[in-house]
Amino acid sequence: MPISKNKIKFIRSIDQKKVRREERVFVAEGPKLTSDLLGHFHCRYLAATEGWLATHPTLQADEIDIATNEEIERASLLKTPQDVIAVFNQRDENIDASVVATQLCLALDDVQDPGNLGTIIRIADWFGIEHIFCSLGTVDVYGPKVVQATMGALSRVHLHYVSLPEFIGKLKGEPIYGTLLDGTNIYEQKLTPTGLIVMGNEGNGITPEVRKLINRKLYIPNYPSGRITSESLNVAVATAVTCAEFRRRM
Repeated sequence: MPISKNKIKFIRSIDQKKVRREERVFVAEGPKLTSDLLGHFHCRYLAATEGWLATHPTLQADEIDIATNEEIERASLLKTPQDVIAVFNQRDENIDASVVATQLCLALDDVQDPGNLGTIIRIADWFGIEHIFCSLGTVDVYGPKVVQATMGALSRVHLHYVSLPEFIGKLKGEPIYGTLLDGTNIYEQKLTPTGLIVMGNEGNGITPEVRKLINRKLYIPNYPSGRITSESLNVAVATAVTCAEFRRRM
């Protein structure tokens, strides 16, 4: 059956953080992203063209509608709607600080840009980092722009929203890395295969409360040394450089 007006209204309302929190859902759009998330998140509702559904005869969803491109366009939160739109339940994440002792993990301190967060999740996925601990001020991972920017990496990377000072304060004896202007050249410092890498806000960097808890300061040097250059790297780019160097050492 076609997408009802109420369904369209509900899908579009998920753009609001308040609705996402109350309903514990998020929206994903497009063939690749939806396919990547199916099986990892419970699908509450899915609307797709007849052609797309024909290629996915065994998909699992509580409710499925056959829709025209025009109907999907009316429901879509994208500028360029595609063949399928789905509403998934958010994942219930158990916060387990012990993973920092056995794996390399990321922490994000008030990252605000949805595109940056989505890209960082993709970077984490690429470098085999399964857990990201986000400050309570970090942008919502289930916002539509973030979900789309993850390109499906959200299915393999787990995000946990915590009070970072409290969380890091409980990590006794673990290496806590942070990218700071007064840090030691990352290419000259010993790096470990486990621990927590903290990345800061786009404009203000790492907050003073979290900075006090960092026991291994890192600096990504520009090239050549002493050359006048940009003030800083984009946080997603800095995350990629940092993760790449950690994995290279392994």
